[in-house]
Amino acid sequence: MNLNFLEILAFFLLGAALLLGLIRFVMGPESPDRIVAADTLSAITTATIAGLAIALGNVLYLDIALIYGVLAFVAVVALARAIEGSRS
Repeated sequence: MNLNFLEILAFFLLGAALLLGLIRFVMGPESPDRIVAADTLSAITTATIAGLAIALGNVLYLDIALIYGVLAFVAVVALARAIEGSRS
């Protein structure tokens, strides 16, 4: 597996975005900020898994990314509903 410069740069930027999302998740002053950060982290993770599928040349990772993305979306919606319900 030989990665070119652009692929290395893309993975580096995904890692930096993941780190910034984790900082927002930990330091978020309110619950909605943490939920948005969790949604961002799930999107970044899905993109990273898809990037690994391209870099490794294995299409099975695309199925994993699709399933992970759907499950993460459902989890974030459930968390948002739980917080919205507690405000009423």
